[in-house]
Amino acid sequence: MVFTQNPGTPRSGGKLSSKPVLLLMHRPLPPVSLRWLAGLLLLLIGATAALAAPGTFDPVAETEKLLATLPAAQRLRSDAYFEGGYWLLLWEPLVTLLIAWLLYRTGLAVRLRDTAERVFKRRFLQAILFVALLSMILWAMNLPWGFYTGFIREHQYGLSNQTAGAWLGESLIGLVPTLFLSCPVGALLYLAIRRSPQRWWLAASAATPFFLLLLIVIAPVFIAPLFNTYQPLTDTRVRDPILSMARANGVPVDNVYQFDASKQTNRISANVNGAFRTIRVSLNDNLLTRCSPEEVQAVMAHELGHYVLNHVYKLVIYLSLLFAAGFAFTHYFFAAVVRRWGARWSLRGIDDLAGLPLLLAGLSIFLLLAAPIQNTIIRTTESEADIFGLNAARQPDAFATAALKVADYRKLAPGRWEEIALFDHPSGRQRILMAMQWKAENLAEIAAKEEN
Repeated sequence: MVFTQNPGTPRSGGKLSSKPVLLLMHRPLPPVSLRWLAGLLLLLIGATAALAAPGTFDPVAETEKLLATLPAAQRLRSDAYFEGGYWLLLWEPLVTLLIAWLLYRTGLAVRLRDTAERVFKRRFLQAILFVALLSMILWAMNLPWGFYTGFIREHQYGLSNQTAGAWLGESLIGLVPTLFLSCPVGALLYLAIRRSPQRWWLAASAATPFFLLLLIVIAPVFIAPLFNTYQPLTDTRVRDPILSMARANGVPVDNVYQFDASKQTNRISANVNGAFRTIRVSLNDNLLTRCSPEEVQAVMAHELGHYVLNHVYKLVIYLSLLFAAGFAFTHYFFAAVVRRWGARWSLRGIDDLAGLPLLLAGLSIFLLLAAPIQNTIIRTTESEADIFGLNAARQPDAFATAALKVADYRKLAPGRWEEIALFDHPSGRQRILMAMQWKAENLAEIAAKEEN
């Protein structure tokens, strides 16, 4: 309704009537007015849609904001720790080569072989005894290097909670499964070498997937409990969402286990270990104390992804193929070295038990050269599990903040080729960016969840 001139009132003396009337506007508006209102309405709708559209959420900008929340000193320390690992990657095979050279230079490898041959007549038993003796000597010779990398360096960067005695005790405990596994495997290896000195590496390659599967099956039952205590997780706020995700994705578990990793390290971690009937979903106590329930759920969704996507069996295949190439490389490496120094070191040939340190040295060199390939294989499966975890837990913010916590010991933002060659997991930046990209595509769902 508007105030206006009464159209039925005559003009008097050229003046309008001063009597106003109320008039109901029942006639249609002019076409120009309709077009103007329609345009204004469309403009308002477009502006509202633009404000709510996913495109306004910039995943890259959000990623940089999250990265900036990490204190500069902490980031420099984690970068220095991780980059120092590049040198360790190089030094590991050099240390193995040095130990092998010392074993031959001092004649210790040959004396161990002679001892095994005196004690047993059967060559299979000779191999078991030789591998047992060599494993203990290698443990002792590697002890200074292992103490630096596993204890001193970890304390320098504030990542270890162990005393020197505790570290040494665990190192001795680790020698037990090493002997248990290496002795029969070494004896079988030399059985294959004796039967086919030129094609032994084919037999070793064929046996590798079965050995890896055996190791995966027995690890959660017999090896992991040697170092940590595993017990059922009782916090229902954390446990029940994990079991719900497991059931929803066909993971055959009815419990979640926690273990006391804090006695060794500050690192957060979790895993889905085992295969077949030994499958076990586990998380360490650091994850429980340092992360929110949402962050724990995001991490465990990633771990469940490894099972659902059959990564255990895929990695067995991929790594077996890699080791097949490694065994072939080792065969020709051994032949080349023996042609040059074999007589001086009293090596009889590739079927000589005393040649085992040289075989290990050759394999360590190959693994150094193949590190980018191995890292890419593992990093690819980790990236797939990240995507699965985001879709299963639907907690992108929690996943991103959990990735920041892993920055205690992983470089956050490496260069492209640095990540390809030297990272066996996606970098923190890539993981956070992936989470933010997922969030950008699901803003409406996340907003609805927050409202509820």
